[in-house]
Amino acid sequence: MSPTAVLHAEWIKLRSLRAALVSLAAVFAVGVTITALVQASIEDPAGAIGEEFGGDRLFAAFYGVNFAHVAAIAFGTTAMSCEYVNHALRVSLTAVPDRTLFYAAKTAVIGAAALAVGLVTGFGMFLTGQAALGDDGLGLGAPGALRACFGTGLGLALTALLAAGLTAVLRSGVAALSILIPFFLIVSFVIGDTTGGVAEYLPDRAGAQVLFADPVGDLGAWSGLAVAALWSLAALLAGWWTVRRRDA
Repeated sequence: MSPTAVLHAEWIKLRSLRAALVSLAAVFAVGVTITALVQASIEDPAGAIGEEFGGDRLFAAFYGVNFAHVAAIAFGTTAMSCEYVNHALRVSLTAVPDRTLFYAAKTAVIGAAALAVGLVTGFGMFLTGQAALGDDGLGLGAPGALRACFGTGLGLALTALLAAGLTAVLRSGVAALSILIPFFLIVSFVIGDTTGGVAEYLPDRAGAQVLFADPVGDLGAWSGLAVAALWSLAALLAGWWTVRRRDA
């Protein structure tokens, strides 16, 4: 099969996987809904931003991004783990014997779908978050606003690819979810206040730098996103090695 045909086949496979589509839709729904609910529950959003977000109105607009990342993890694991249910991988490799082509096409489709929904989610969270601020809200032309919206989409796609790569390594969606969801939640809510040292280079902390108007710490907006990309690349390469070397 040609690369285009394999990509088309993987796209059809993804569209037919209901659990993956639900988790993909949840990326947008969870991110925007939680942002809207939090903003609506605050009597004085402008004052709360000063107290809880260090006055960074841009970062405050993306309150729901951590929850969107959890949904992105669910999407990446579900989309990849379908190959390990009832030995479906054997059927896929019978149709596409070139394992590298099969793996590249599958991860490309997962990444493209997550990026498209992630971009919509990024703009949705920003517009929702700023709408609650009224006259104090930022516009898309404000410094860092477009960067943060596009960076959110890229970050969510990288998270989905990280999850897909780890799932290929472990050959189990449950195992990947059991590692990644606590990992992301622990980093964000337990050691999330750490602004220096190793914590800055963990994938969610590094990727979140792009959401700040003025990033703090050693990493900048794009260098932080580059660090998150390296984590995803490592997981994808490990997954590729596993698919190539192990029996189906």
